[in-house]
Amino acid sequence: MNVITPEKTQIGDSRLAARLRRETEGEVLFAAGDRGRYATDASIYQVEPVGVLVPKTIADVEAAMAICREDGVPVLPRGGGTSQCGQTVNRALVIDCSKYLRNVISVDSEQRMARVQPGIALGALNDALKAQGLFFPVDPSTWMRCTIGGMAGNNSCGSKSIRYGLMADNVLAIDALLADGSRFAFGALPDNLGDGVPAPAVELIQRLRALGAREAAEIAARFPKQLRRVGGYNLDALTPEARAAGRDNMARLLVGSEGTLAFSAALDLKLWPIKPRKVLGICQFPTFRAAMAAAQHLVTLNPEAVELVDRTMIDLGRSIPIFRATIDRIVIGEPDSLLIVEFHGDDDAALLRELGRLEEMMGDLGYPGQVVRATEAGFQAAIAEVREAGLNIMMSMKGDGKPVSFIEDTAVDLADLADYTERLNEVFARHGTKGTWYAHASVGCLHVRPVLNMKSGEDVSKMRVIAEECFALVREYKGSHSGEHGDGIVRSEFHEPMFGSRIVRAFEDVKDAFDPAGLLNPGRVVRPPRMDDRTLFRYGPGYAADPRVTPALDWSEHPAGLLGAVEMCNNNGTCRKFDAGTMCPSFRATRDEQHVTRGRANTLRLALTGQLGEDGLAGDAVHAALKLCVSCKGCRRECPTGVDMARFKIEALHARRKVHGTPLKDRLIAMMPRWAPYAAMVPPLANAREWIPGARWAAERLLGFARERALPRFAWGAFHDAELPAPSGAEGEVILLPDLFNRYFEPENLRAAARVLAAAGYRVAVARPPRGTRPLDDGRTLLAAGMVEEARAEAARTIAALAPFPATPVIGIEPSCLMTLRDEFTALLPGEASAALAARAELLSEFLARTKAALPLKRLEAVAHVHGHCHQKSFGAFPAAIALLQRIPGLTVKPITSSCCGMAGSFGYEAENLVASKAMAELALLPAVRKAEPRDLIVADGTSCRHQIGDLASRQALHAVRVLDMAL
Repeated sequence: MNVITPEKTQIGDSRLAARLRRETEGEVLFAAGDRGRYATDASIYQVEPVGVLVPKTIADVEAAMAICREDGVPVLPRGGGTSQCGQTVNRALVIDCSKYLRNVISVDSEQRMARVQPGIALGALNDALKAQGLFFPVDPSTWMRCTIGGMAGNNSCGSKSIRYGLMADNVLAIDALLADGSRFAFGALPDNLGDGVPAPAVELIQRLRALGAREAAEIAARFPKQLRRVGGYNLDALTPEARAAGRDNMARLLVGSEGTLAFSAALDLKLWPIKPRKVLGICQFPTFRAAMAAAQHLVTLNPEAVELVDRTMIDLGRSIPIFRATIDRIVIGEPDSLLIVEFHGDDDAALLRELGRLEEMMGDLGYPGQVVRATEAGFQAAIAEVREAGLNIMMSMKGDGKPVSFIEDTAVDLADLADYTERLNEVFARHGTKGTWYAHASVGCLHVRPVLNMKSGEDVSKMRVIAEECFALVREYKGSHSGEHGDGIVRSEFHEPMFGSRIVRAFEDVKDAFDPAGLLNPGRVVRPPRMDDRTLFRYGPGYAADPRVTPALDWSEHPAGLLGAVEMCNNNGTCRKFDAGTMCPSFRATRDEQHVTRGRANTLRLALTGQLGEDGLAGDAVHAALKLCVSCKGCRRECPTGVDMARFKIEALHARRKVHGTPLKDRLIAMMPRWAPYAAMVPPLANAREWIPGARWAAERLLGFARERALPRFAWGAFHDAELPAPSGAEGEVILLPDLFNRYFEPENLRAAARVLAAAGYRVAVARPPRGTRPLDDGRTLLAAGMVEEARAEAARTIAALAPFPATPVIGIEPSCLMTLRDEFTALLPGEASAALAARAELLSEFLARTKAALPLKRLEAVAHVHGHCHQKSFGAFPAAIALLQRIPGLTVKPITSSCCGMAGSFGYEAENLVASKAMAELALLPAVRKAEPRDLIVADGTSCRHQIGDLASRQALHAVRVLDMAL
């Protein structure tokens, strides 16, 4: 197993790190945790890099390549790290372009051309181009986070390749840094190479053209005649025929070269006009073969895309809350497979006619009435989200058996698709497995993944046999064994049977012409290792959970327990997105791999398997990775494989506290439910920090609370349980569960909640603990400090107090506290009692929306800008909050599209987190609040959110229940 430990850093690596720090301005990351996070991509492989450089400028890249050239250290360019085949892992210096090298350098709207840096994400580029009515059309499912440089390295394709072609068809030129230190713009060449082309480049180009002429006949004979051929180097750009046809753009040779030939300093891209309108038809088929046979007919309608969704994806999608409603809406009955057909254009009427033709063709094929129309933008966006999450949905299978990418994107002619896929399914069955299928039926390139256990030597052996049999079928059908995701480790060794030895030697000649010393990403495309070399695997020989780790929470829903839950992260990087949604606020603020859900999951996996030393979860690497995690639970909902970093953080904090103890500040906050009742008796004294001179300075020095922050103030007249009756279990009764924060700091919110529930016709009661004991506590503050045993005791008290009233709804108003009953209680005390409580615990807005209770509401002429608490979003409760406010006559409700507010309990009050907290708030929330009119209402149901808005935007934010109370 490739164990990543601090001791493994060699003296030479340390010298390299020192030089990089002296001679570049970039971030130099050589710690064990950093190398571990960059040792994986979205493939099955794990290869420890020498170290990582995050360059701030192209000059940093040039300097780093010069240093590596002198020291004989390989270099690996990397973008989003979403590669499926292992092309972005190597024993090399990784150069991560995604943080700083992400600018649009220029746009020529008349020539429809843009020049960009390699680290810009496709989604960010298209956002920048939208105002000019242009877009870049190559659209992999990872478009929100994949970088243009990485797309060029892979020769990416996407769903619309039938219309716009591949990356190689849309890259006009590449400003390239070569291994020898020279720099040259590869693109369309003048007829006379002496016209402005440097002498070294002339020599290189002449050598390549000579190779193309020499191998032209072999290239014509051996290269598959498929649009989706991305294996090997694009030698067909070097032939005399290509030159005669004007297709000898030298950028085509670099595209698809996986960083083995040059580093892309800038790329010139071909842009296309946006087609503003689209319609979708979701075609239903009773069998997988029927869908495959229909694809060749549907493409004759000239669609923009035809995408497959198979039965496995339908079933798994239904099991994921964020996708369930969309899946139910796009199916008719129980189809075995779907083909999603897209038509784009400028005219709605014309597009509707295209849908009519599609329905007519489906009827002619024997499937009348089997098309679901999607003409509304919101529905289309939801469908696109499901389709783009196809890989992650497939990977949401729990357990060690997962769909494995190694024959991922073979491509054959559409006429052969049904026979080929049927025969490949027979191969899977012969070896005791099955395949999952999805993606690009329009071009005969289907993402197929057999379900295998990569921890099993037997299944690894099966993988090789299946690969050999699959690729033999591909050759029989004259298809392409690599149709989209490139070569990397997993497919490079199969070039020889695919292309023949003569072409493979030509590939090697190209590599040697560009990079004779093997500096750039060695062992990829040419001279590769075996694809089943288990020493290169993420789950290699000796991989196992560290037996010294004893989880504090229940992880039994995962067959492999805590480690199995962490392994649900497949490294595809959905958490690196920057569009709407919650996940991942700390990464959005820092853009550091360490602070993204994927980076954290990799750190945890390495720690849980002993690859980061003996400290395991208690170690400094884990602590550093989780430091800025605000436990927003955005990943719990938005990660398609359900990675719940907030719950992992509880485990890690618990482990660290056992070794290092709990700091005074954390203990003070964690134990607040125990001392707050006494502090609330003397608010002026409890709030002394806010009015005694020098108290803020002292609190920062002693406890770490930022002096710039105003802490929540204990209110005069805290909420007392005696204000409401004890529950009786009577019909029409609800139990209001006061939380710590609203009880002592904003009691008016609880009193408003009682009035609103009473106005809705309910008897409002409060569950009381045994006489003489403190109020019930949900344990939220204890869990935030990793004090699991203490939280477990509080959960037991709460469950016991509510158990006598099993049919009575339990209502809360603070999202983080109420959702603790729904989520963490079941992990603290698994069993029927916690599950029953979780089933009846609801936020007030959820309860009133579900029961459709009538409220006597008067007219309120106002505009309300509403920020959703992260836990509201994570548990799908935010729409209910919006719907409840929309009941108020005259109130205009405007949801704020935002991620985490950045306060997150005590996180934002701490001096060491102040910069990160403000950065998270400034991403979307604060700009939206500042744009609101002074007379508008700002609504936020989270205590932390309201304080962040008050501190940083100087606006009072109200809990939604206060607005409802105003309208009674």
